[in-house]
Amino acid sequence: MTTNNKKLFSIFLIVFIDLLGFSIILPLLPFYATAFGANAVTTEALVAIYALMQFISAPLLGRLSDRQGRRIVLLLSLAGNIVAYIILGFANSLLIMFVARALAGLFSGNISVAQAYITDITDEKNRAKGLGLIGAAFGLGFIFGPAMGGFLSQFGSMVPALVSAGLALINLVLVFFWLPESLTKEQREARRGIKKQVPFTIPALIEVLRRPHIGPLLSTRFFFAIAFSMFTSVFALYGLYKFQLDERSTGYILAYLGVITVIVQGFLIGRLTARFKEAVLIFWAIAILSISLIGWSLTPSLPVLFIVLIPIAFSGGVFNTVINSSISKAVRPDEVGGMLGIGASLESVTRVISPILGGILLQQFGAGAPGIFCAVVTGVLAIYLWRTGERPINVEEPG
Repeated sequence: MTTNNKKLFSIFLIVFIDLLGFSIILPLLPFYATAFGANAVTTEALVAIYALMQFISAPLLGRLSDRQGRRIVLLLSLAGNIVAYIILGFANSLLIMFVARALAGLFSGNISVAQAYITDITDEKNRAKGLGLIGAAFGLGFIFGPAMGGFLSQFGSMVPALVSAGLALINLVLVFFWLPESLTKEQREARRGIKKQVPFTIPALIEVLRRPHIGPLLSTRFFFAIAFSMFTSVFALYGLYKFQLDERSTGYILAYLGVITVIVQGFLIGRLTARFKEAVLIFWAIAILSISLIGWSLTPSLPVLFIVLIPIAFSGGVFNTVINSSISKAVRPDEVGGMLGIGASLESVTRVISPILGGILLQQFGAGAPGIFCAVVTGVLAIYLWRTGERPINVEEPG
């Protein structure tokens, strides 16, 4: 195994363990919140507070990793996650749950920093394939995590959270002893000397969005994430309202989604990017998601739901891998971590908006309403990209 392959395997394992801990908790949050008397909107606000704090922290952690190194930021974020999971495990009120999720969001830079690590050790030809490993690790985490969470929940509400804290501790030890820094000392020192860095302010964000190549990529990611974030965030409530699914059943369905994601990002993405341009893959992922979300909204039974979830998971797996590859190619090397962080931050905004809006739509108009809304958003985005000849996602000339 070559040095780069060892690093890829290491970051794959670290992301897998990280997502395993995260996905143990995710499908259980609505049930924990309702146990404290929360309604659908308050429950989705619990998801949104995590995203709000991630919106603030992700670009800062990304820029910090560009200048100080990826390894130290991974260690920092994992230490914060340990504390957040422990607080959640001992939460005895909605207020404490909100504090725990806010802290978890503040230290949620793991994935974007791991993606930046991959860009450091791959060339442009192999980058999408390397980032696909991150997606595969993500998918594997969602295979085993929700099922583990459903199983562990029978032993008490604090057990899944404390197990997640233990997994974060294992990850911290792995990073400390096993993962080498991907940036050399000279690279870090040179980047500290670059004064023209993108500060994280609203005017600076607007300026980035106006840049001719990276701006359209970030905007496309934002609108795709509006739909996909609503799908993932309301899925547990959707299952509860429409099919009366419990924690364990919801966890098993999310595990099924994870299997499809692993197949796409671990095995198919390299073949797809070798055959098709990234702009083409981005367009078709959006179009397929739009059609599939209509099917999700109108699903009459669980067997049909399992069929509809296949193209949804496929489109999400393709888009989330290829868009990050395209973003990394559209900026200077010293901007990669910060720009991926800005992308993660914009996606976090959608995880503030989408859960609350999705909860309102579901509560006021029924379980199918979020799916129809998301299909319209992605449908309009696909039509826009089609009419502009995919020019908004041209990444041939880095900004």
